Amino acid sequence: MKDKILTGLYIVFGLLFINSGINKFLNYMPMPENISTEPVNLMTSFKDIKWLMPLVAVAEIIGGALLIFKKYRALGAIILFPITIGVLLVHIVQDSSGLIMGLIVFGLNLWIIYENRAKYMPMIQD
Repeated sequence: MKDKILTGLYIVFGLLFINSGINKFLNYMPMPENISTEPVNLMTSFKDIKWLMPLVAVAEIIGGALLIFKKYRALGAIILFPITIGVLLVHIVQDSSGLIMGLIVFGLNLWIIYENRAKYMPMIQD
């Protein structure tokens, strides 16, 4: 039972990032109306760097897809780790209204990395 719940959580977490990545290309989810100007200005600045948002989108799609499959979950979590740090920092510095969701996403990513720590050991051992 525990494995089924965890697999469901991994799938939902992966789909969250796949959706976010696809949205960066298709813009089907509008920005909230009540958002302050600081995060809007930040995102506009990111979009002015023409290659940055497509790179983040591709990383989100690939990382999210890899999270769904048990064999590649550790790789997906590492690909998404810098993105979750960015999400958390934006919500800490710019827009605290989404801080709870940022902490949840960051915490889940850290937990996935911790659960797959044995797969990372060959990279850091002599």
